Amino acid sequence: MFARGICLKRFRQSLHPDGRLARITLQIRTMYLNRFSDSTGALDLATGPEFESLRSSAHDLGITHPESVRFVSANTVLRHQRFHFLHWGEADAAPVLILHGGNQSAHSWDLVSLNLCGEWSVYALDQRGHGDSEWSRGAHYDVPELMRDAEAFIRTTIGRPCIMIGHSMGGLVASELALHAPELVRQLVVVDIGPEVNDEGRKLIREFVGRNVEFDDMNEFLDRVMKYDPYRSREHIERTLKYNLIRRADGKYVPKADRRRFHTNASVPSIPDLETMRSIRCKVLVVRGATSTVLLRDAAERFANVLPAGEFVEVPDCGHNVAQQNTPGFLAVLRAFLTRADDNA
Repeated sequence: MFARGICLKRFRQSLHPDGRLARITLQIRTMYLNRFSDSTGALDLATGPEFESLRSSAHDLGITHPESVRFVSANTVLRHQRFHFLHWGEADAAPVLILHGGNQSAHSWDLVSLNLCGEWSVYALDQRGHGDSEWSRGAHYDVPELMRDAEAFIRTTIGRPCIMIGHSMGGLVASELALHAPELVRQLVVVDIGPEVNDEGRKLIREFVGRNVEFDDMNEFLDRVMKYDPYRSREHIERTLKYNLIRRADGKYVPKADRRRFHTNASVPSIPDLETMRSIRCKVLVVRGATSTVLLRDAAERFANVLPAGEFVEVPDCGHNVAQQNTPGFLAVLRAFLTRADDNA
């Protein structure tokens, strides 16, 4: 188990003057700032300061959750690569798979998962090169590659069709899966992304990521996030930084996400066009943040209208990061959609 604030030991072999091998113990800093499982076994995360911090955020925002919560960290190996995921709720409940956006992680959805886990079995996957999952050795980060990861995760770990929720990059992956393997997707929620993306909004995100490479102090990064994201309180943002940064051996804080994805063809995601999206047969909710510069309102409406069973909803008081910037508003539209989808099934 990786823990915060301690040293791990690494061993190196060297020679004694008499020629014998000696094992010298070196002390190195722990790079990870959060707890997560280091095996395929489940690590209970529903105790300790990290979970109490999450509960405090939920209380501040009026987000309800079960009194007793099952919340674990685990890993699985898919397609010759290790993937970390969070599992909320009981395994026999109806499954939900949540996919985060670029440069985010499974923990981006903690407040949403905390609210849903009393009724659903919620899986939040760290996609390759993000969060606590392994980086792709060949820097393969295009949407079809990520889609095949999600497909393998559903088939081997979840084991049955599920509701899929995806934000931004995760929304593209979920849409691609609904086209490629429709038998695995019961309902689909696509958050602030679609076939028509505003280049200016995408540019703003890439510039923010490109400017924030390394920091001597976490407060420096926090100051920059505050300017970029005016919707969340400083306290709430501070509680989540440990999931997005690691501390390098020289003491500097750097983002967890593999930056090579910006220097490959994956830097321009492949997005199916409107006519291709018409082939998605399941019920789909297209969600837009009211001030988003990534998915403009007319583009979101065209996307929803071309879908055979599509709905469009706009969440106020948020931009591109809908579920993080207005979590109660997002949960309200999400739960309403899931209830309607079940009633009309």
